[in-house]
Amino acid sequence: MTRGRVRVGLIGAGTISDEYLTSLTSYPDLEVIGVADLDVARARAQAGTYAVPFAGPAEDLLALPDLELVVNLTVPAAHAEVSMAAVAAGKHVWSEKPLTVDRESARALLAAASATGVTVGGAPDTILGDGIQTSHRLLDGGRIGQAQTLLTLMQGPGPDAWHPRPQFLFARGAGPLFDIGPYYIATMAMMLGPVGAVRAVGHTARGVRTVMSGPDAGTTFDVEVPTHVSVLTEFVTGVIGTSIYSFESPVRRQTFEISGSDGTLAVPVSGFDGPSEIMPAAGEDPEWARVERTGESRTRGVGVLETARAIRAGATPRASGALAYHVLDVMLSIEESIESGAPVPVRSRFAPVPPLGPEWRSSARTLGSGS
Repeated sequence: MTRGRVRVGLIGAGTISDEYLTSLTSYPDLEVIGVADLDVARARAQAGTYAVPFAGPAEDLLALPDLELVVNLTVPAAHAEVSMAAVAAGKHVWSEKPLTVDRESARALLAAASATGVTVGGAPDTILGDGIQTSHRLLDGGRIGQAQTLLTLMQGPGPDAWHPRPQFLFARGAGPLFDIGPYYIATMAMMLGPVGAVRAVGHTARGVRTVMSGPDAGTTFDVEVPTHVSVLTEFVTGVIGTSIYSFESPVRRQTFEISGSDGTLAVPVSGFDGPSEIMPAAGEDPEWARVERTGESRTRGVGVLETARAIRAGATPRASGALAYHVLDVMLSIEESIESGAPVPVRSRFAPVPPLGPEWRSSARTLGSGS
């Protein structure tokens, strides 16, 4: 049985790789041994910056015999191909969101991983931040009684207001649903269980948008997806949710509230940290009571670490491939409901996800140093 630190390689050396490499190279339980990219010069630059020994094309990284876990940071359209190649090489996989862009390739990936005996995990790993994990522990501990309803709001003017090249965020496979939705949907699924059905409507207020900042300011581009999505969600447990994902609001809102028989829990869904808040159901003019998170501050990459530790323990990671597939399934079902105007059942399921304990530390050495 393999022991010691898990040896990790990244495929995709774009901007987001800086966040991953900063954290992954700091974890005592991981050893980053390679960076790969179609642009080998970019891979070499990132490897040099973070003192990673190997840089080159993806096929050469996958051929390294001591590589165990691949972090797939490619563009969404390439997720399936890259992750399947890693699985075929006998490597575990952590994928940025979404797992793939369609159900067929995602199911094929999970089936291949099962047959090969490797693990698949998937972003977003904000769900493992101690902000959301504190809320998860509060919910599981009965602080608001039995969960009954959910309200989530993600509203803002859209990334064209600040992003120098926002076109891809308004193209097929993006928009507020696929760009921001995974953070909310993964959180609600982890805390409340699988979604059983959705009903949704979508709206595109402007078919053409204008880049507002950067060198392309003033350039116009076509919008290919709904920029305002409203969803009614029915969970398998009977909890009912109402959600909005919008790039059409001048007012910025990020709300995630679970109401139960004994109160309401406000979950800090934006980012890895932040306090939870509880409002009791009873009392005259009840007020929010702030509950500070009880563990450490975490950053992007913690999902890779938790997956690595699960691999060594022979356990299922909390941000599992099954959870990532369910999130994809929910988003595709929302799209189908918008197109059909009818409710759409969500067929996928996943095992319950227990919260991390407040003592869990990314900085701890838990796997030893041997092989």
